[in-house]
Amino acid sequence: MMYRNQDFIYEAVTNLEKLIDIPIDIETSRTNYDAILKIKNIQFVVEAKSAMRSSNQGLVLSQLEKIRNRSNKPIILIAQYISKEAANQLKEREFNYVDIAGNAFVKKDDLVIYIEGQKRRTATLTNQSRAFQEAGVKIIFHLLSESDNLQDSYRTIAQKVGVSLGSVSNVMAELEELNYLIKTKDKRVLKNKEELLERWLVEFNTVLKPRIIRSRMKFIDSDMAQNWRHKLLNQTGGEILLGGEPAGAILTDNLRPQEFTIYSNLELPEIAKTLRLVPNKTGNVEVRQKFWQNNNWNKNTVPALLIYTDLMNSGYGRNVEIANQIFENELQHIQ
Repeated sequence: MMYRNQDFIYEAVTNLEKLIDIPIDIETSRTNYDAILKIKNIQFVVEAKSAMRSSNQGLVLSQLEKIRNRSNKPIILIAQYISKEAANQLKEREFNYVDIAGNAFVKKDDLVIYIEGQKRRTATLTNQSRAFQEAGVKIIFHLLSESDNLQDSYRTIAQKVGVSLGSVSNVMAELEELNYLIKTKDKRVLKNKEELLERWLVEFNTVLKPRIIRSRMKFIDSDMAQNWRHKLLNQTGGEILLGGEPAGAILTDNLRPQEFTIYSNLELPEIAKTLRLVPNKTGNVEVRQKFWQNNNWNKNTVPALLIYTDLMNSGYGRNVEIANQIFENELQHIQ
């Protein structure tokens, strides 16, 4: 995916160049990649990201794998910020990277570069776009969940999402300014959908998810790992919805859940009684608040977009694989 603001690519490469004292050629006019780097006559295709951290780690790794599968050149991730854990994951999967401070891992044939400990300069904080604050994250979820939702009136969106009419108006205007939404004579159309989805994944994880986590619990019954499907699906009745791994298992029949994510607005004691749960800080059941109003998707699971998001954000290899299956099969409208 072409990253629109490429200034940090040049800054990262310049800082790396100073540290290794080797000239690096960079070309950003390619259409298939964000840039091409050339170090000691070795060409690297560049994937640029503003950041790689736990909130988008699974997604970035998945995208890098796709590039690796279609390119015969080595890949290098260039980002403004790469967390320590993300850097370890990149090294483990043999992906090269450079951050804006010049920290790098590059290994190809006889070329080996490994730099860590460089501090990036502190960026000036700017006002966060309203489109990616809490109300905006909820509105974008509504717009991306089903293709028909995009044509809802502002009042309908406000009612379905549970936000003010003013919030809808502000967020829709910002999405237009950011080139994610255009209005034709008779309808609205999403643009740069892949980039919008990626931003939404990150902001859901950092802005909304911490506010909707209600409790950690564990199942009383020891056989739940084997019999969860029968027991949970017979009990939920539309008031308790499955997300993450159990929802991925229901959609694809190709995953054995280890972690259970549940969305519900019922009182916690009622959820615990219904599903036979007890509070446990290290339990494998996370209960979250349901943050949308309607559920036309499925009486047992959350919408496909949220299943995809939870699996992708987990960062686990198998979950990411299942998330990609769900993206291909259930989310064609945002491809």
